[in-house]
Amino acid sequence: MSRGKIQIKRIENTTNRQVTYSKRRNGLFKKANELTVLCDAKVSIIMVSSTGKVQEYVSPSTTTKQLIDEYQKAKETDIWSSNYERMQRELKKLKEVNRSLRTEIRQRRGESANDLSLEKIHILEQDMENAVKVIRDRKYRVISNQTETFKKKLRNAKEIHRNLLHEIDAGNEDPQYGLVDNGDYGAVIGCSNGDPHIFALRLRPRQSNFHSGAGSDLTTYTLLE
Repeated sequence: MSRGKIQIKRIENTTNRQVTYSKRRNGLFKKANELTVLCDAKVSIIMVSSTGKVQEYVSPSTTTKQLIDEYQKAKETDIWSSNYERMQRELKKLKEVNRSLRTEIRQRRGESANDLSLEKIHILEQDMENAVKVIRDRKYRVISNQTETFKKKLRNAKEIHRNLLHEIDAGNEDPQYGLVDNGDYGAVIGCSNGDPHIFALRLRPRQSNFHSGAGSDLTTYTLLE
């Protein structure tokens, strides 16, 4: 049975359209390869899908550029001339902009100013003063930010120092450190809570009424091992 004739129109279903494109593309490339082998022809096919994907076939004995060059020679035309002229115009504009910028940079450095008129010199001077003002303002902002940062660090350091002094004073008054009394008249080191890394040092004068508390002067120091 012969297949029914397919109506040539755009396939609305996206999936079906992509499947049909893939099958027919492969068939077209197959026919191009058969022409190359059977007829010794030079064939080049460039295809762009609806998704923007570019695929091509070119005979192994040539390249796409060579075929385009042969086409231009046979037709006596130049398909690149319009693009080349446009690119030349764009290149000329870019060169002019580059030349102008280089000249302006030299003038801002105090060079190439001999040919400037008094008006242009005044404009250049004004531009330089504005640039210096912007740079100076930025410098002052940076200095101010750094100064504020250093002040915050200094305040934090002072706060840490006050806290440490408070902890030291609190440690001196901590009652957990008991008096170690073994009858000697000197410095005695001991620890009431058994911690091997913290010691209580208590100095006492040589007085006969020590245990009565009269005239005693006791000071406790916290030592680190």
